[in-house]
Amino acid sequence: MRAEPQAAGYRPDPVIADPARGNIAEWLGDAVAPANFPDTILRFRNDRAAAEIGVAGFSDDQWLTHFGRFEPMEGNLPQPLALKYHGHQFRNYNPEIGDGRGFLFAQMRDGDGRLIDLGTKGSGQTPFSRTADGRLTLKGAVREVLATELLEALGVDTSRTLSIVETGEELERHDEPSPARSAVMVRQSHGHIRMGTFQRLLFLEEADHLEQLITYCLAQYPGPMPPNDAPGRDEPAVILMHQLVERMADLAASYMVAGFVHGVLNTDNMNVSGESFDYGPWRFLPRWDPDFTAAYFDQTGLYSFGRQPEALHWNCAQFAVVMRMMTDSEPLLAALNRFGPLYMEAVARRWCWRLGVESKGPETDAQLVAACEAAMRDTGVQPDAFFFKHRGGHGLTGDAAVLASAYTAVAKEHDYWSSGAPQSLLIDEVETLWSAIEQRDDWSPMHDKIANLRMVGRAHGPAPLPKGHMPTT
Repeated sequence: MRAEPQAAGYRPDPVIADPARGNIAEWLGDAVAPANFPDTILRFRNDRAAAEIGVAGFSDDQWLTHFGRFEPMEGNLPQPLALKYHGHQFRNYNPEIGDGRGFLFAQMRDGDGRLIDLGTKGSGQTPFSRTADGRLTLKGAVREVLATELLEALGVDTSRTLSIVETGEELERHDEPSPARSAVMVRQSHGHIRMGTFQRLLFLEEADHLEQLITYCLAQYPGPMPPNDAPGRDEPAVILMHQLVERMADLAASYMVAGFVHGVLNTDNMNVSGESFDYGPWRFLPRWDPDFTAAYFDQTGLYSFGRQPEALHWNCAQFAVVMRMMTDSEPLLAALNRFGPLYMEAVARRWCWRLGVESKGPETDAQLVAACEAAMRDTGVQPDAFFFKHRGGHGLTGDAAVLASAYTAVAKEHDYWSSGAPQSLLIDEVETLWSAIEQRDDWSPMHDKIANLRMVGRAHGPAPLPKGHMPTT
């Protein structure tokens, strides 16, 4: 869960296209037109997120004008921008990608002055669509809002689903019963600059643009300076490398503690801002199984649950390859080598937070984590049920109980912890929620579920940050 946001008025700031700040939009994307949908039916509006950017007061008609038909917002980008990027997809480099069914629609500041990007999914074809139709199924949109709501509640730094609008088209898909209902979704996050955005500039040998992009990211996604003893710590490329490693290590840890499998951790799906996004074949664990995969097409288990930290570390290494255009190898390797220790620290910090106990230090915390993992493997208990049952360190058995006895419970009272059962999002429940929409056009179960997931976030409170870090979300 995020720290309680500041409500804000609407403060447009299309910095990406501002001539005074470099106008990186000139080479970062192509201006495009949104699709002309046959219908726009509002299905979900996230007024909690909208309050942070001054649009919660929109009438439904205004909402559909901007987030269904994508008429420009006042003082914002005059046209949507389909961003250009490359990426490693299942570790095969692909220079033929980019925003093929989405675009950057608007930028503004939240109540704390942080940049917010509004990006889309399913908004029509772009120059990067290739043979695809540029659309999104309604089921895909429903799955994404559910994923983002529970991930936010469990402390993952994630994009949020601002809006879902059904668009009245029938889509043909090989992985869903067709014709499938269509939708357009708006995603709210701090940035849409991907690792693959940087990789494209290396591929094209555009060093001047790479330097501009580094400057943009350091200005818009501020983070801590590298350690005092880090070589090259004052170089912009080195600073960004350290910040990326810190963000990716924490993101990997947050997935593991949440029992979440993203499914497609390609470099074009990794935001430099550190936010998780773009949820396709995601799953939450039915049991603690490192080999569990989310995507049916991940036949080698490259992005299985237990290999997610390895995947994000590998992606950071590809980012270091790009940064070699700007600096020497030594400071980049020094940053990359921090990933493992930072990841372990983040797992321990987040595990204690979710378990509801006060940290005892890295070594003891690591032992507690290992004992709890072993307990889940041995019993087959679902992770959400495990944390729910043992909140505050109570009721553990075996080695986990011995270790937990030395911990101080810091869990705060909340009705959720006495509700009888934990909230979760296993695949059967997701399918049940979708069936109510598909068969009866009944959206109430989904909205009830979202309310319950937000209760999970309130019960946990904000996830703890590393020492010296300011909140980014």
